[in-house]
Amino acid sequence: MKVGIGQAAAELGVSRDTLRRWEAAGKITVERTPSGHRRYDLVQLRGLVPSRSASDRITLAYARVSNQKHKKDLKQQINILASFCIANNWKFEIIQDIGSGMNYRKSGLRQLIQRICQGDVGRLVLTHRDRLLRFGIEIIFSLCEHFGTEVVILNASSLAEFEEEIAEDVMEIVTIFSARLYGSRNEKNRDIIKKLKEIAQELES
Repeated sequence: MKVGIGQAAAELGVSRDTLRRWEAAGKITVERTPSGHRRYDLVQLRGLVPSRSASDRITLAYARVSNQKHKKDLKQQINILASFCIANNWKFEIIQDIGSGMNYRKSGLRQLIQRICQGDVGRLVLTHRDRLLRFGIEIIFSLCEHFGTEVVILNASSLAEFEEEIAEDVMEIVTIFSARLYGSRNEKNRDIIKKLKEIAQELES
């Protein structure tokens, strides 16, 4: 059955941009009408998305804090996520990490991505989007969209916790820049490092 882009997106539960990306990547073939409109083969498209609905697959709840001193906050996140999933009668698992939001190699995050790519995850639940990653989170969300994983964000993180993690991320950036510029004879580089450290210390206080 050949349909237009709007109907195809609605039938599959994906966005129109997703269909255009699949076309650009050569994953699907698209016919054009004499007037230039796209026509999609639904049989072909349905082979690209998981056949099970979100309710038939596991819900993964992800909790993260930046370091060991925030373990109390981690436990609070887990309690919030578990209570929410139980209230919605979802079959769920909780994945937790202790590490910076700028660290892409955390074991829990890697496990989460692997599960999503296997098509096992019907739903991803977060207390706040920054619990997943500080930067590059849209890549994970694109994976969720591609594999039919619903994303639920509760926005339950406290302002104080958010500000503290921002300060820690700035300190990590400063550390990275300092390592790269260390020993440089360029006075401008030394001034940049000094100013970054001052900003980070101000945020921490």
